Amino acid sequence: MAKRRVVNPNAAKALDQLKMEIARDLGIENNINDKNHPVNNIFTAGPVGGLMTRKLVEMGEEQLVNHNNNYKVSNNNNNNNLR
Repeated sequence: MAKRRVVNPNAAKALDQLKMEIARDLGIENNINDKNHPVNNIFTAGPVGGLMTRKLVEMGEEQLVNHNNNYKVSNNNNNNNLR
């Protein structure tokens, strides 16, 4: 497996925090933190990765909606100034 290159160290930290938050919600935080027995099966890691993906998609959708709403407000203000 290829090693992933971290583009932004802050993003890696944020993803680790999100992973731990989801693991805590699922009640498997101890399994994630155990350095002697790392998570190496899909039954433990799969739900965390799946929920992380869902959460990241939701966050992206919210940003797009907010950006679109801000664009509409800005555009309306510009149109009002033209009258």
